[in-house]
Amino acid sequence: MLLEGKRAIVTGGSRGIGSAIVVEFARQGADVVLGYFGENDSGYGRASAVDGVVAEVEALGRRCVPVEGNIGEPATAAKLVDAAVTAFGGVDVLSSNAGICPFHGFLDMPPEILQRTVAVNLEGAFYICQAAANRMKAQGTGGAIVATSSISALVGGGMQTHYTPTKAGLHSLMQSTAIALGPHGIRCNSVMPGAILTDLNREDLEDEEKLAYFSKRIPLGRIGQPRDVATCVAFLASDMAAYVTGASLLVDGGMFVNLQ
Repeated sequence: MLLEGKRAIVTGGSRGIGSAIVVEFARQGADVVLGYFGENDSGYGRASAVDGVVAEVEALGRRCVPVEGNIGEPATAAKLVDAAVTAFGGVDVLSSNAGICPFHGFLDMPPEILQRTVAVNLEGAFYICQAAANRMKAQGTGGAIVATSSISALVGGGMQTHYTPTKAGLHSLMQSTAIALGPHGIRCNSVMPGAILTDLNREDLEDEEKLAYFSKRIPLGRIGQPRDVATCVAFLASDMAAYVTGASLLVDGGMFVNLQ
């Protein structure tokens, strides 16, 4: 039970990697505030998925409080922290996971797609990290923040020119907050998932040609699953990683280092 008794917040927690993190946190003993975006066009969660995640958490004997809101707005960060304080008495762990990736070409990228991606992926992470860190500082007991970056922080993507800079920004944000928050006992790290099968990329990864390419590139020989990432987030959030801060962990089956 790596997180027994911990009080956690997970953004983008209704499906994909986020829902796996929520359930893994509960499996490891934490109570969780689940942040989600309820609108149908969102890239990081739908309200219809929330009930199933809550039921999984409760089946594990832990508590789960769903909170709807647009993570790109500062008020949502405050709402998530307030929910954790009201329900659990405080915040020990934050998984800043919410993110979107609407594939689009660079030359005709509409400003609204760029602005929305930056607002959700980077600005939203800044707001929730700031709000959670202020609460952790006030508690005086330290804490752990883990951001979901991406292997895309380290490589380019022709249809992701709006997305990859935000993931590189998350990597940098965790390095800087590790310095800023270390004196308060707050550790800040990131995970960098590779090819992970979720609803966001299922159609893309089920393309036979792309699947063959990834299978060749990944030394472990398979596409990743959301829990592959969630267990790494749980480790970084736990006291097992008590001397780890400012780090980024590739969770990609070895794809990045395979130059074949």
